Amino acid sequence: MSEETPHRRRPRYSGKHPRRFDEKYKELSGNAETLARVLASGKTPAGSHVPIMVGEILEVLDPRPGKIAVDCTLGFGGHTRHLLARISPGGHVIGLDADPLELPKTEAALRGEGFGIDVFTARKSNFAGLHAALAASGFSGVDVILADLGVSSMQLDNPARGFTWKSAGPLDMRMNPSRGLSAAQWLLKMTPAELEQALIENADEPDAAALASALAGKNLTTTTDLAYAIRTALPHRSVELVEKAIRRVFQAVRISVNEEFSALDALLRSLPSCLNAGGRVAIMTFHSGEDRRVKKAFQAWHRDGTFSSIAEDVIRASSDERHANPRATSAKLRWARRAQ
Repeated sequence: MSEETPHRRRPRYSGKHPRRFDEKYKELSGNAETLARVLASGKTPAGSHVPIMVGEILEVLDPRPGKIAVDCTLGFGGHTRHLLARISPGGHVIGLDADPLELPKTEAALRGEGFGIDVFTARKSNFAGLHAALAASGFSGVDVILADLGVSSMQLDNPARGFTWKSAGPLDMRMNPSRGLSAAQWLLKMTPAELEQALIENADEPDAAALASALAGKNLTTTTDLAYAIRTALPHRSVELVEKAIRRVFQAVRISVNEEFSALDALLRSLPSCLNAGGRVAIMTFHSGEDRRVKKAFQAWHRDGTFSSIAEDVIRASSDERHANPRATSAKLRWARRAQ
């Protein structure tokens, strides 16, 4: 008679409202029952990574055996795993990521899954450095380029990175914590006029003037400091509208701190010289500022004949996917094909 596996109880935590990140988000324990309950509620488990629109991306990119592909935003490797499955045998995937904390973890995970250096190369690089990364990897051009411009769940959900206002953490927001100014330092040096412009350009913030006046030049050191300052600056707004304003301000600051629009513009300029004839590119954006840039660039390359075809409209996640993964709700996918 075989021994039965003993039942393991879910971890129990003290208090009804724990403050520690790992206790507040119990799914971080990896307990299958807890994960299933979070998913069933229509939420994304904290610290997990669910790649968005995988089927739609594979359809428009059409990666095939022997092709060379680039995932410009490696993250946790969700999309990369699907590309690797499609380009084998004989193909190669290059994964780029500027985050020195997450990149080694993802590379180790992929190596552990059997993806050796013959099929996968990881490079620490922002996608603005696509051309240089390809040259360093020994490729003059590639057949497939994918860029998912969303911040990974591991970054968003980790208070130590400073991207979330849901738990206290240092006001950092840098993809590469060793490079550039932190969000706290950036806000401290901003003038109200400069910050107002950033809030408008990066997040279409309707209360940009009031928020810029309250936040610019202030010594805010934690994520909760910034969230509190935003709430204080909008005393007559409803709770729902204030929460939306917090999201937009965090987005706008993050974009500026990481120079995301400059990096995207550099990526778009490099596409014609990095794509082989007939090659395809897909870019997934998460707000209007990004989408406008991609749309205009694709249209310009289409008009001059560089691209033979482009997406007529954005592709969005299905209703089922949006329910299963709320972070897919704002995603917009555009694609283009290099002329032969």
